[in-house]
Amino acid sequence: MKSLGNPSLTTPQDGAARAGIFNINGLLRRQVFRLLEQLSVGSLTILEQGRVHRFGVPSADPELRAAVEIHDPAFYRAAALRGSVGAGEAYMDGLWSCDSLPSALRIFARNHELLGSLDSGWARIASPLLRLRHLTRRNTRAGGRRNIAEHYDLGNDLFELFLDESMMYSCAYFESEGASLAEASRAKIDRICRKLELASNDHLLEIGTGWGGFALHAARHYGCRITTATISPAQYEFARERIRRAGLDRQVTVLLEDYRDLSGRFDKLVSIEMIEAVGYEFLETYLRQCSERLRPGGRAVIQAITIAEEFLAEAMRSVDFIKRYIFPGSALPALSQLDRIVRESTDFTWLDTEDITPHYARTLRLWRERVLAHRDRVRQLGYSDRFVRMWEFYLAYCEAGFLERHIGDVQIVLQKGGR
Repeated sequence: MKSLGNPSLTTPQDGAARAGIFNINGLLRRQVFRLLEQLSVGSLTILEQGRVHRFGVPSADPELRAAVEIHDPAFYRAAALRGSVGAGEAYMDGLWSCDSLPSALRIFARNHELLGSLDSGWARIASPLLRLRHLTRRNTRAGGRRNIAEHYDLGNDLFELFLDESMMYSCAYFESEGASLAEASRAKIDRICRKLELASNDHLLEIGTGWGGFALHAARHYGCRITTATISPAQYEFARERIRRAGLDRQVTVLLEDYRDLSGRFDKLVSIEMIEAVGYEFLETYLRQCSERLRPGGRAVIQAITIAEEFLAEAMRSVDFIKRYIFPGSALPALSQLDRIVRESTDFTWLDTEDITPHYARTLRLWRERVLAHRDRVRQLGYSDRFVRMWEFYLAYCEAGFLERHIGDVQIVLQKGGR
């Protein structure tokens, strides 16, 4: 006879509790399925314990077809009670998998109202807690340093595994179908340098150093002086060492300094995908600082990830998977916001906007493939399988967002004065 302490012994109470959990899972499964029955674009197949459930409409586009396998019915609790964030958490926990994660996420992006229904059901209970947490991540000087550290200071070794040798962690620009990621990163950098009309007698300010890729390229190929600033200690040390090894430390100065504390006047200014970490309440401060740091007639290029106008209000009041797990404190502006602030609060003239959104979807796909190809090495660096799945979901989530144009990427050219 087994002892009462043996966990394999099932008491009536245990059986009742388990039955209760299964009943709850069944209830929540039906709730999720009722939502999926409303899919109007794309087709989704759910595989669970040998059963096949099909939703949506047959699509001629293979990018709008996906098969999801449910490995644990706890998935339904996560999705029903925590909405889209819960679905992402369930992926991190291995509760479900997919033959094409970007395609599945594109289907939900295309059926945006359906995703809203998922987030507005039982998930409304969790939403205030997510928003409260996000409110504590304001991008003040101290808060901004903490937010940046949580992502960019994860470990330089991690980023080296999936970025190309330039270490550019921003949208590349593929000038040809056969271009490599490294070639596309160089093309993006050079495109910005040409838009800035960089010359050897220029002193360029870069807000957001990254790992020093832009500063190195501009110094080597355009001969200008560069002052570049970051608030990430890991990036600061990495960039300084790269510049020292390149023999460019007299030409390039790296500062560990918040953009709000920068001083002096410069001929040109560049900021590549840093504005997303500013926060809505500090957008005016950031753009005014960009203007104030330039000499009259000076030119600035800001590469920015933006959100489609129709999703701005929702983004400003909600917390998605990216804000919760990847970029705390992040806030994607709409072009209309930037246009209004530039006109009303700066002396910039808006010269040009180039939409490079399609290039970001390809960039993200290549990053995701590299992360998965180096999965074993990521584990050796001390990261868990859950972390790898979190990054896989993050990169696919963003890829789907760019493909569906919920988010975009633009290069904006501004000139101080000249109105």
